[in-house]
Amino acid sequence: MLLSILMPVYNEEARVEQAITEVLETELPVDFELIIVNDGSTDRTREILHSRDWGANVRLYEHVINQGKGAAVRTALGYASGEMSAIFDADLEYDPSDLAVLLPPLLEGRANACFGVRAFDGYSSHSFLFVMGNRGVTLACNIIFNVYVRDIMTCHKMIRTELFRSLPLREPGFAIEPEITARLVQRRERIYEVPVHYRARATEEGKKLTAFDGVRVLRTLLRCRFTPTA
Repeated sequence: MLLSILMPVYNEEARVEQAITEVLETELPVDFELIIVNDGSTDRTREILHSRDWGANVRLYEHVINQGKGAAVRTALGYASGEMSAIFDADLEYDPSDLAVLLPPLLEGRANACFGVRAFDGYSSHSFLFVMGNRGVTLACNIIFNVYVRDIMTCHKMIRTELFRSLPLREPGFAIEPEITARLVQRRERIYEVPVHYRARATEEGKKLTAFDGVRVLRTLLRCRFTPTA
């Protein structure tokens, strides 16, 4: 079994090197490849990515201009050769060792998708409004699709690659996260959820989500609800 780890990167000069290193040093029960997509970064990210040989299991691709996280994830997914694919952002908000926690439900055949659920403890949260916003859009998803998912916006998602590629995903930005959830639910896939470590960075540390993203998430959920899955 091979796991493809999809890493979208945009303006992460302060963290990308450490993020890649931590992923490569992670012990997993399966072999893995790391597919990095530099999404038109304008800082030193590109220079850092090309500054060294990361190894045979790392592949690097480029977007000439910034297209958004969703576009970068889809590009990486297109090059995935593993039976399973997982999104892992380069911002170090998540712990790469938790990829091992997401694997068992897929390896044991209990589910085709597994999400890492964040606890949002006080020391790990971005702000009260950030947490309430996340809970609000998750509640909206559960009502719109009559399901119960605990964290639709988690960036720790692992899905069988064939299924992942079959989803009609088109969101270019952060709204790809709820879009993935909505499309899986519409396919009647059971989403297995497990707790993972999380520490949100502050806005001054490079946090990119804003209140406008919450509006985009709701728009995406409603669009998916009233459009076919294929």
